[in-house]
Amino acid sequence: MKLAMVGLGRMGGNMARRLRRGGIEVAGWNRTWAVAEALARETGLEPAASLEELVGRLAPPRLVWLMLPAGAPTEETLGRLAGLLEPGDVVVDGGNADYRDSQRRARELGARGLRFVDVGVSGGVWGLENGYCLMAGGEAEAVALLEPALRALAPAPDRGWAHVGPSGAGHFVKMVHNGIEYGMMQALAEGLALLRAKEELAIDLAQVAELWRHGSVVRSWLLDLTAGFLAEDQRLADVAPVVPDSGEGRWTAREAIDLGVAAPVITLALHMRFASQDEEGYSSRLLAMMRKAFGGHRVVRA
Repeated sequence: MKLAMVGLGRMGGNMARRLRRGGIEVAGWNRTWAVAEALARETGLEPAASLEELVGRLAPPRLVWLMLPAGAPTEETLGRLAGLLEPGDVVVDGGNADYRDSQRRARELGARGLRFVDVGVSGGVWGLENGYCLMAGGEAEAVALLEPALRALAPAPDRGWAHVGPSGAGHFVKMVHNGIEYGMMQALAEGLALLRAKEELAIDLAQVAELWRHGSVVRSWLLDLTAGFLAEDQRLADVAPVVPDSGEGRWTAREAIDLGVAAPVITLALHMRFASQDEEGYSSRLLAMMRKAFGGHRVVRA
């Protein structure tokens, strides 16, 4: 099997590495040529200097996998590829994307005879060694063409990947996955912060996190990672209390509202991330002044 990888950054580069380890031939294009060139020396990937050259390295039906930022970079590249590919070729979007964009792209590319597969990819920087969880949406025939790559990227050929539904389903499942991830992270963070706040008991957070990893109901990979960094530093004094959101938490909360499905934990976890990004803290300043206005409470001045 041979496929093209468009975007060889942190995720795309590691996925190309794992594909090569799995015996898949890979042609790669990256906006920065040096990145593709270095990966070629390391893995035997075939670097291409342009999308035109990349497509020319494939035989029909061509398989082109994008690992690009959501929005304009993906949209622009898909537009360019649509003019280079031929009916029957398969385009895969493995980046984070709004599932409604994926459904639209499947229709637009389908009108040209191209097949589109949206793949939600989870695994982060650990995916290279441990494998990626892959959630594919699209026509069964297109996903079947992609199966050797999915089997190579997954933790094992028979698990960690699935065809989860029609176009848009892959990114919808990944969206909900990320929403759940927000909630799990928030619960662990709040629980450990509560333990730390009970100073009179002098609880060792690293000890407790390690303890919970074995046999407890809350054991998880997130807890494994948390125990790892707490063992090195519990104070985290040099870490700014700012938590960005990738966008998928917002999409999940929006979808819950649209469908009338209660998702308070996911939604609140998203709002806690917003709160961490509020450098101005204006709402908190307003609250302080309200307390002073009705109760005469002291206002702490900056």
